[in-house]
Amino acid sequence: MTIKVLLVDDERLIRAGLAAIIEAEDDLTVVGEAADGAEVPDAVKRLRPDVILMDVRMPRLDGIQATRRILETVPEPPRIIVVTTFENDEYVYDALKAGANGFLLKRTRPEEILQAVRMVAHGDSLLFPAAIRELAARHAPSGGGADAARWHGQLTEREADVLRLMAKGRSNAEIAEDLFVSPQTVKTHVGNILAKLQARDRTQAVILAYETSFIRPG
Repeated sequence: MTIKVLLVDDERLIRAGLAAIIEAEDDLTVVGEAADGAEVPDAVKRLRPDVILMDVRMPRLDGIQATRRILETVPEPPRIIVVTTFENDEYVYDALKAGANGFLLKRTRPEEILQAVRMVAHGDSLLFPAAIRELAARHAPSGGGADAARWHGQLTEREADVLRLMAKGRSNAEIAEDLFVSPQTVKTHVGNILAKLQARDRTQAVILAYETSFIRPG
């Protein structure tokens, strides 16, 4: 199945470069482009992309607000990867909280961009543990306390172990090896974690874990 990609960036050269990378692949195609976040909701409804590569900083409507609008107004929204210049950009953290499935740096190598698009199209999240840990450290509460305790009571011991490994960027297969269980068992645990925390995906679950001090940066 061909993965349909929508490119959103206010710089035409960036869009052209991404389009050239994507169109060279047999299983990927660019279905449209937009120069501002304000254009995205209508483009999504019209073009039905599977994945959006969205610049996080744009003049009229940035990638954070555009992500929120898509998730609020589109019944089956596409997967969203925000693209940024700096990995410690505060906009990235806000975009991930808003529901983006991951982020890429504009200097990312072409093969890594292609891998990222395929990953999120198949339901995975792009977790960069060091970067997310650094961003989360600025937002984590100083004390911890009630929220962390509530999470400990809400999750089983094994689910808590899985969440900690998710925060390290481990895949289901790697978590299965670490815990000596099957990948299907890990998949079940991940599903239970997302349901209990009311998180849209792994990225949001990890951010929530840091923000409540269930997991502490460093």
